[in-house]
Amino acid sequence: MTPERALVKIVVIVIAVAGLVWPALAQGLPGDFVFLRDVDPTIIQDIRYAGANNFTGRPIAGYDAAECVVKREVGVRLKAVQQELARQRLSLKMFDCYRPARAVADMVAWSRNGKETAAERRYNPAFSKADLFRLGDIATHSGHSTGAAVDLTLVDLGADNSRKFDPAKDYADCTAPAAARAPEGSVDMGTGYDCSDVKAHTAASSVTPAQRRWRSTLVAAMARQGFANYSKEWWHFSLPGAGGAAYDFPIVRAR
Repeated sequence: MTPERALVKIVVIVIAVAGLVWPALAQGLPGDFVFLRDVDPTIIQDIRYAGANNFTGRPIAGYDAAECVVKREVGVRLKAVQQELARQRLSLKMFDCYRPARAVADMVAWSRNGKETAAERRYNPAFSKADLFRLGDIATHSGHSTGAAVDLTLVDLGADNSRKFDPAKDYADCTAPAAARAPEGSVDMGTGYDCSDVKAHTAASSVTPAQRRWRSTLVAAMARQGFANYSKEWWHFSLPGAGGAAYDFPIVRAR
């Protein structure tokens, strides 16, 4: 074989191998994880832990991109929920999906750093952040890390959702009226997302009838696709049987 033919053969082999490997590299996700936008791009995403609009005031470890990643079955069922809600001019809005184990460790370290700013206290106005894990508001081992748990809310597509979060603004705490607390760009559920307060309990009696109806609408729509709500957080849902081992791969941008 001449050197020229040998070189051509090598190039052909490299191209063929690249064609086999590229789909896996492009996806960049293990097992049966998927980017939710690949399953249903109409579902709104506002992944809070990838930015400053969360209880730490900064991006959390492992959130290298603001992408919702879930187990495939979870994504398929969320699409079914979205299709039902669309008939009411509503949409799901994702706050958190798969959460790397390193992010959970970062949250634990944050809770124990001995400091607490006024902005952080907006999320837990009734007690210290050091008590968040003891009270069950944050878990040291999160179901989010299995890809089977999600945090979400509802958006009224006919409403004005233009208010944006301003990190320099001094908002009221998460239990305050919607006009005073940090904007969610969603319906008024009675508290902000990640609010560690009894008012955030799904069945809390302290919310208004309208807020209670929105919570019931969300819980019912999710339940029809098999999701179970966590009673202390109106926004948290999991899909029984879809979990498994916890993962720690970082969240990257969908390609």
